[in-house]
Amino acid sequence: MNAKLYVCTTCRAGEPVVEGQPVPGARLHAALTAADAPDGVTIVPTECLSACSNGCAVALAGPGRWSYVYGRLTDADAPDILSGAAAYASTADGIVPWRERPVIFRKQSLARIPPQEN
Repeated sequence: MNAKLYVCTTCRAGEPVVEGQPVPGARLHAALTAADAPDGVTIVPTECLSACSNGCAVALAGPGRWSYVYGRLTDADAPDILSGAAAYASTADGIVPWRERPVIFRKQSLARIPPQEN
């Protein structure tokens, strides 16, 4: 199943912008793309997920599936994010059983969005 992992590359996570240095969202995107994306997962950079007060954010979405937005993430969370994305991609409806989700996905969910109707 095809799933998309959207990564906000403009997230500043409350840090000041330092010219010439990547913001935390860009560092998170770099950490995710430096690792191998799980089968069925495409990593997509995006400019804003409107979760600015919640640090770095990512979203998982797929056709006919529930979508999720997660926040308060850092580049150190990349392995758990990719693990959670793999679990999400393996579902038909986007619902991963609670205990099979990485802890960051259990504790740092910002939104759950119903599947879009065609």
